[in-house]
Amino acid sequence: MRFMGGDDNRGMTTPAPALPTFASAQVGAVRLPDWGLIRAVGPDAASFLQGQLTQDVQSLPEGQARLAGYCSAKGRMLASFIVWRDGPESFHLACSADLLAATLKRLSMFVMRAKCKLSDASGNMGLWGVVGSGASTALSAAEQQPAWTVTRQGEAQAVRLPDVGGVPRWLVAAPVLQDFSALPSMTLTDWQWLEVQSGLVRIVAATADAFVPQMVNFELVGGVNFKKGCYPGQEVVARSQYRGTLKRRGALLRSPQPLMAGQEVYHSADPGQPAGTVALAAGPVDGAYLALAELKLAALQGGSLHLGAADGAALMPAPLPYELPSDAP
Repeated sequence: MRFMGGDDNRGMTTPAPALPTFASAQVGAVRLPDWGLIRAVGPDAASFLQGQLTQDVQSLPEGQARLAGYCSAKGRMLASFIVWRDGPESFHLACSADLLAATLKRLSMFVMRAKCKLSDASGNMGLWGVVGSGASTALSAAEQQPAWTVTRQGEAQAVRLPDVGGVPRWLVAAPVLQDFSALPSMTLTDWQWLEVQSGLVRIVAATADAFVPQMVNFELVGGVNFKKGCYPGQEVVARSQYRGTLKRRGALLRSPQPLMAGQEVYHSADPGQPAGTVALAAGPVDGAYLALAELKLAALQGGSLHLGAADGAALMPAPLPYELPSDAP
């Protein structure tokens, strides 16, 4: 696909500005107050989650993590998870902290007679972001492990996330009193920038029930399994995939001004209505802000993008770390 820019609609390609880079040798850790953790335990935990999430949970082995979405009956994502099995009958689901209570309540409504207990594990387990090529030593994990491998050290569990710009990343669930002082501290802003730059959406309260998974590229990064059984919204998600009805995709946008999830994005060719919505935002890093935004495909073909209104701050497209499919321009 092409990212287009400029102040007119002539379709002239504007090179995307380079994003700030982070030294891959840098090591750092930061507590993630914007993440929370749900635990599902019981003989029916796998089958229950299988019937609720977009991911094939039943085939998930110990030592591996996967992305998963939780959708409404209309196929809109109510939450997104990084889910992993930490025992034969036990799973952890990491999600946005501001959605945890509502998501836990809604999921619990459907447990019914299933032998599955859902609980908020955030009080016992904190979530940390760890980055850098030396961090694997601190976690006693082989750095060459592929993305979505889960490594245990005592009670801590580290999920190897996809690298961003050559920077290794881990999401670590550890007892709240565990000490990470052996690693240098890093800023939450830097971690969030890498999270946005990865192109892996995290649904937050401001965007709950806003996007079909494909609108934010969730199926492209392994968050949807189209061969598994039924789950809420499956028909809508499948129809978007196979009937060519998708008219929106996720894109990275750079801004000179702060962005927030839920803010509207406008296009110069259609100033009367929004062309998309900010899904996840971060910054500033080197004076710039970054967002993963859901946009009309047409808005990625010429003209200019603006934050909040047609005369708002100009937004510059930035490269995603993965290719969009051929349904994109």
